[in-house]
Amino acid sequence: MATLYLENIPDELYAKLQQLAAAQNRSIDAQVLTLLESALHTQTQPLQIEAPNQYVVQLLAESRSRRRVNPSDFGLPDSTILIREDRDR
Repeated sequence: MATLYLENIPDELYAKLQQLAAAQNRSIDAQVLTLLESALHTQTQPLQIEAPNQYVVQLLAESRSRRRVNPSDFGLPDSTILIREDRDR
């Protein structure tokens, strides 16, 4: 099993950790492990989708509802013209 050492822990954070460990009847080491496990578990959970097709439909509807931007509305040149100029060089 790996060992992890932490230095320069702010006093306030360590005091909160002590209080939390005492409230849970755990040692500080056990409390830190519990906090790490729960933090990493929530970050690595895959997206739970009950109906994947419904999720895709929802994403498509959102993308279709977005306003389309025309570069000429902002005074920008048409990208196809720029690409054609580059290819003709």
